[in-house]
Amino acid sequence: MQFASPFAIPPGGASSGQSQDGDLDMYGLTHVGRVREENQDHFLLGTIHAQLSLHGTSLSAAQELQGPGQRLATILVVADGVGGSAAGSDASRLATEAIMRYVTNSLRCYHAVGTVNDDEFTNALRAAAIEAHEAVRAEAKERLYGRDMATTLSLGIVVWPWLYVLQVGDSRCYFFQRGALQQVTRDQTVAQDLVDRGLLTPERAHASPLNHVLSSAIGASEAMPVVSRVNVEEPGSVILVCTDGLTKHVSDAEIADALGAMTSAEQVCRSLLALVLDRGASDNVTLVVGRARGSSPT
Repeated sequence: MQFASPFAIPPGGASSGQSQDGDLDMYGLTHVGRVREENQDHFLLGTIHAQLSLHGTSLSAAQELQGPGQRLATILVVADGVGGSAAGSDASRLATEAIMRYVTNSLRCYHAVGTVNDDEFTNALRAAAIEAHEAVRAEAKERLYGRDMATTLSLGIVVWPWLYVLQVGDSRCYFFQRGALQQVTRDQTVAQDLVDRGLLTPERAHASPLNHVLSSAIGASEAMPVVSRVNVEEPGSVILVCTDGLTKHVSDAEIADALGAMTSAEQVCRSLLALVLDRGASDNVTLVVGRARGSSPT
């Protein structure tokens, strides 16, 4: 079973250099794969706006003042429930809901982006991850008597002209520009920890059973949120956030080729999913793609 979601919103205001809301080309989908019985992944696409809510006025044209207002942020979220834990699907859902509540209630931080107070924003993102972590652990304690209930969490949030990426686990965020693919996130796995310490080569890590053993996850014994930042001001930038259900079967080179040839966010999502399904789809697969419509990815 597949769930897909396009994202289109009516034209609205934008800051200097920022694409208009109607120009956003975003799409996400999730699929159970060919082996698993349950899809434990979740995703979310959205925008956050400064909005005026009227509670009383004498103005005759007051309704014209209401509306979405300037777009403050564009959000892409993917969460992959840990397959070996109880209620992985619930963990990924809870983490996604918790982090979105925190982010949308912290709008004041967005105004600090790109200023000397930029740390306020990145600290807020880390705090959001910890809040999601605590929400999942509290649910596990109440429902599962302390048994593990965990999920990965990768959140990309564009506050023009920056892409901030919050990472916990081994789902990934990629940034594609001028024909080059950059993995923004670092996999939080035991294998990657060994690679970083020089005890395992990247080639051996890819085939190692430790490659999918998480060293950090929302709801697990330890969650270590990391925030990265990338400038996305140049036209043609594409953002991809995905679970390891994609990267188990599709190489970075193939992802780069697909993004370079994309005609729309929906088209490239479906093309990458088709590759995974053709190769066995051993896990749930979820991916979301976003770009400014009408710009060439190359």
